[in-house]
Amino acid sequence: MMKEKSISASKASLVFFLCQMISALDVPLDSKLLEELSQPPTITQQSPKDYIVDPRENIVIQCEAKGKPPPSFSWTRNGTHFDIDKDAQVTMKPNSGTLVVNIMNGVKAEAYEGVYQCTARNERGAAISNNIVIRPSRSPLWTKEKLEPNHVREGDSLVLNCRPPVGLPPPIIFWMDNAFQRLPQSERVSQGLNGDLYFSNVQPEDTREDYICYARFNHTQTIQQKQPISVKVFSMDSLNDTIAANLSDTDIYGAKPVTERPPVLLTPTGSTSNKVELRGNVLLLECIAAGLPTPVIRWIKEGGELPANRTFFENFKKTLKIIDVSEADSGNYKCTARNTLGSTHHVISVTVKAAPYWITAPRNLVLSPGEDGTLICRANGNPKPSISWLTNGVPIAIAPEDPSRKVDGDTIIFSAVQERSSAVYQCNASNEYGYLLANAFVNVLAEPPRILTPANKLYQVIADSPALIDCAYFGSPKPEIEWFRGVKGSILRGNEYVFHDNGTLEIPVAQKDSTGTYTCVARNKLGKTQNEVQLEVKDPTMIIKQPQYKVIQRSAQASFECVIKHDPTLIPTVIWLKDNNELPDDERFLVGKDNLTIMNVTDKDDGTYTCIVNTTLDSVSASAVLTVVAAPPTPAIIYARPNPPLDLELTGQLERSIELSWVPGEENNSPITNFVIEYEDGLHEPGVWHYQTEVPGSQTTVQLKLSPYVNYSFRVIAVNEIGRSQPSEPSEQYLTKSANPDENPSNVQGIGSEPDNLVITWESLKGFQSNGPGLQYKVSWRQKDVDDEWTSVVVANVSKYIVSGTPTFVPYEIKVQALNDLGYAPEPSEVIGHSGEDLPMVAPGNVQVHVINSTLAKVHWDPVPLKSVRGHLQGYKVYYWKVQSLSRRSKRHVEKKILTFRGNKTFGMLPGLEPYSSYKLNVRVVNGKGEGPASPDKVFKTPEGVPSPPSFLKITNPTLDSLTLEWGSPTHPNGVLTSYILKFQPINNTHELGPLVEIRIPANESSLILKNLNYSTRYKFYFNAQTSVGSGSQITEEAVTIMDEGKMAGILRPAVGAGKVQPLYPRIRNVTTAAAETYANISWEYEGPDHANFYVEYGVAGSKEDWKKEIVNGSRSFFVLKGLTPGTAYKVRVGAEGLSGFRSSEDLFETGPAMASRQVDIATQGWFIGLMCAVALLILILLIVCFIRRNKGGKYPVKEKEDAHADPEIQPMKEDDGTFGEYRSMSAWTGKKMDKEKKRKGSCASSSEADPVFTKAKSVRSDRSNFFKRSGDQYSNIRSETSYTRRKARQSSELRRASSVSASLCQEEKKSDKWIYRHGSRRHASEQQIMGLDEGSNSQAGHPPPFHQPLSCNSVRGSLARQHSSLPHRFSQTPDYSSDSEDTQSSNHRK
Repeated sequence: MMKEKSISASKASLVFFLCQMISALDVPLDSKLLEELSQPPTITQQSPKDYIVDPRENIVIQCEAKGKPPPSFSWTRNGTHFDIDKDAQVTMKPNSGTLVVNIMNGVKAEAYEGVYQCTARNERGAAISNNIVIRPSRSPLWTKEKLEPNHVREGDSLVLNCRPPVGLPPPIIFWMDNAFQRLPQSERVSQGLNGDLYFSNVQPEDTREDYICYARFNHTQTIQQKQPISVKVFSMDSLNDTIAANLSDTDIYGAKPVTERPPVLLTPTGSTSNKVELRGNVLLLECIAAGLPTPVIRWIKEGGELPANRTFFENFKKTLKIIDVSEADSGNYKCTARNTLGSTHHVISVTVKAAPYWITAPRNLVLSPGEDGTLICRANGNPKPSISWLTNGVPIAIAPEDPSRKVDGDTIIFSAVQERSSAVYQCNASNEYGYLLANAFVNVLAEPPRILTPANKLYQVIADSPALIDCAYFGSPKPEIEWFRGVKGSILRGNEYVFHDNGTLEIPVAQKDSTGTYTCVARNKLGKTQNEVQLEVKDPTMIIKQPQYKVIQRSAQASFECVIKHDPTLIPTVIWLKDNNELPDDERFLVGKDNLTIMNVTDKDDGTYTCIVNTTLDSVSASAVLTVVAAPPTPAIIYARPNPPLDLELTGQLERSIELSWVPGEENNSPITNFVIEYEDGLHEPGVWHYQTEVPGSQTTVQLKLSPYVNYSFRVIAVNEIGRSQPSEPSEQYLTKSANPDENPSNVQGIGSEPDNLVITWESLKGFQSNGPGLQYKVSWRQKDVDDEWTSVVVANVSKYIVSGTPTFVPYEIKVQALNDLGYAPEPSEVIGHSGEDLPMVAPGNVQVHVINSTLAKVHWDPVPLKSVRGHLQGYKVYYWKVQSLSRRSKRHVEKKILTFRGNKTFGMLPGLEPYSSYKLNVRVVNGKGEGPASPDKVFKTPEGVPSPPSFLKITNPTLDSLTLEWGSPTHPNGVLTSYILKFQPINNTHELGPLVEIRIPANESSLILKNLNYSTRYKFYFNAQTSVGSGSQITEEAVTIMDEGKMAGILRPAVGAGKVQPLYPRIRNVTTAAAETYANISWEYEGPDHANFYVEYGVAGSKEDWKKEIVNGSRSFFVLKGLTPGTAYKVRVGAEGLSGFRSSEDLFETGPAMASRQVDIATQGWFIGLMCAVALLILILLIVCFIRRNKGGKYPVKEKEDAHADPEIQPMKEDDGTFGEYRSMSAWTGKKMDKEKKRKGSCASSSEADPVFTKAKSVRSDRSNFFKRSGDQYSNIRSETSYTRRKARQSSELRRASSVSASLCQEEKKSDKWIYRHGSRRHASEQQIMGLDEGSNSQAGHPPPFHQPLSCNSVRGSLARQHSSLPHRFSQTPDYSSDSEDTQSSNHRK
């Protein structure tokens, strides 16, 4: 509901009387009242306190005042009466106190310097103006001086002094060159606040002879120029060359190279300085340093922080700028200059004083006889200002006595005033830095109420919009206002209406039944009066049938409908627009009452068509798009573009015109509709063709207008409905004569890029528009609304000029005129531009927040004065953020939200707030430069709301007559929970619901046992939480009590775990996602029947495309989505096959941003290939060494004796098996080699899980290896008979173990017919070399190698049997080592 205390601008006819404001009462400026009521004088306009005038123009000192009767005026000069009649040069304007001093007759303005004060007087009192100090502006010339060239060594510092003449006001300084171009400035070269140009270190490029200092005196619009300063920089290389050329070879001399130097401050000097600034002004502190490398400046405030939003760094951080300074800004400011060689600093002690400023200025009082009142005058300053009172311009101490008044310091108290108490009082607050003077009158009037709003005024509004009904009034004492419905209706009260202090009645939402007569009654003790006004509420205008989107073929007809419904008393007007512009002026467009028809549609008709309906009270609109497509082609006829025209000829040559003729080319079955003529300017833009004109297709000649100073060539293009032909061959060239420019640059604009400049830009004339050589521009400007002369400068053929030293954001009149060597173009038109914007200075005040409900608030603020905006007002920004939730009392960081309100709006709505929370907000004004300072943070709280549903509801522990309910508190309580509401009812087999039972549960409970329930009964539960505002959304659940034990006979018992209540329907919940760049892992929880087949559906979030479906293998509760797009938001849900409509809720996730791939295929890297080659070479060398050692080993003596006494059964075992006979030669080393090869290849097929048969086969081979290895050991040690016996027993044990393994191996044969261990051919070749298979092994006799030969149960048994039978023979023969030498025996033992 609107609660504003102001009326819209459309009600400007209503006068806002100060009699409606308790603290400031005034007589309205109504013509009838002014004829009857007396009013003391009031100064309405006066010149500024410090008034600097132009000595070339008349001096105008303003003094305007109002009052009844009209006041008379008098002046004092330098404290004494100024007799105007005795000075022929001074006149006073009629009915005004403004003085005009005529200095055009040779009188000097200096003769009228002084302090002036105006007095406006009538029978009710006298008002006085400020003391106006008149001083003429001065812009003296530069004193002549001889400037010596500056010779400086590269790397040294330099200061170019400006020393401008002392003017009034002080001039603006800037440095330029002879071409009027600003000299570039940087961290190394910059201008100081005093106007001097500082070089931290000079470089060779600084050499020039046109360093010129300019002084601009804005008041007189004059620019003074200093003589150019010459700077010559000597580099070390050139200096050394010069010295070397002038010295003999024997002289040893050379200038030192450029040396780096630590910083030294050029300004200010010393280590400390002082600065005094006045409150509200801009504080400027400066530090400029010399050094090489160029020093960098940093600023700090000792013992504090630089004020935020008011601190700015200028001149490459050499200048610290603080706007709107206050006493809190006093302190020590330290600047530090630093480079790589060191640092230096300077401390500036700042003291902020204050001229007087108002805390409470005195306000006019309108009292009735016998009333009391007060005048309050409160001001502050530094030092504290003194307060003095005057009456009618006379100090109150010597003024006539008035028994009704009493002076108490800064307050005058009035008691029981009478009409003679009327007077004008002046309050003067002054200290050493200035003064404030305010007039406030006391007007004693006795007036009965008067209503100024015209009787029976008619107000009309649209339904559902606000209605404002005015009642402007006046009276003394202040009347009371009451409103009635009808003539004799009851008084209006309640929330349906808003009563404003100015008498206006507001109906926030007017309805049709609000129509009628409203009576305003004003009464005070002197009487009463009333006025009647009429209110009519109209139906809103609506478009009940809107235009629709259409796709139309060429040459067809398109029609858009726009059927409206409106109040019968309002007359609507319908306007059609195309692309937000007026409809083309074409007879094909037919506008009917309710439609728009387009005949013979062409491609140009593509666009958006809008129907706008306006009445005197409202406006509505609707739009639709028309798309034109090509009609289906007719196969029989081939249409094509026309052929280019031929035989171009120029005739009738004149200075500004020529005739062109041509012969058309072939039409190609489509008539030529028009010819397009283009031209080329061979003088300015050779090779570039421009559009000249076009003529109908039936015309083959045209008279062309020409521009001066252009070398023309022409060509013609034919056009039909298919398209444009190729251009014709160019015509002969024709050169026109030069002339003055015919036109001036277009699109002239003035927009400042910095707060102190004005950038004037324009679109330059094209070459042919120059009309002659030497094109230039005359740029002129002057400040608007200031009676100044034009400042002009002629620039080269550019499109921009920068005016420096302008005030911040003031309007300028600008014009740009073209000229060439033959003269000027016509006088250009003026445009209005503005100098540069700066950040707003003031934050919006009086920020108020009205909380409408738990999620919506309305914020109000006072508008910022336009003067302090310092730029184009773009609107206001409201920053607001949540501080904490009042229910949880836990703070968390929340990002600030920003709402922007365009224009000069002073209120806005804050939607989407969280209930029962604490918020903060501030408001900032925005201009084209940026945001201004923030208003003080405003804290507000939202009321409670209804809570969200409980986070869960679980039902457990079913018995015959009870169920246990557990729940979680709401995720968002939105207030203080008062209780939980549980409702439940039974459900029978036909799904009919029984009686509903409701239970209220305390808010601190989280579980409940429901007893006295029916056995084997299904119940449905409804559960929600409550706050003081109301109930939140509910969640539902169903559960069943268990059956009676006595009725369970013949029925299967429930399975284990049946004590937990199972959900009646399957459900999928807790869908979670973990997303990466191109894939996402989806997981979920499932409750329902087993053996469910799941599927995952997904799609791009916000897209209308169909869901993509992926089937999940098995009953897994997770799935990986692949092939996703990086940085994209997706939606996902999970479902179960066979259960119609059974899906989870949707979940959202976003893939990670695409990252630059850093993976490198190492297989293609040179270092990897080299490493692999080295490894392969090393393995090959090892294999060769092992092979050589194997061949050199031969057979040891025990082996030879074994072969000599071999058992006949042993040989067949070798032939049949092919494994045991050779196993001794590969026992230990070959087994390790195989293990290493297996680990290197990482073959899963060789693991025990992958091939258990091979594992057992390998165990058998290992046992065999151990068996024969131990047998060899026994043969080598024959000296101890006891040891020999033990070895024999151990061999028998090994044989029994091998037999046991053989039995296990045979059991595996039942599961597998063959045990095969396959290796690659490369490994097989290596094994052949290691095992000596190339030396007459079994593989040469047609037997497979040991690791390739199939192992059967029978072959293993036969081998073991033969081994067993040969053991007694082997152990019965004692080896004879007697014939061997000691070394041989030792060697055999080692083997």
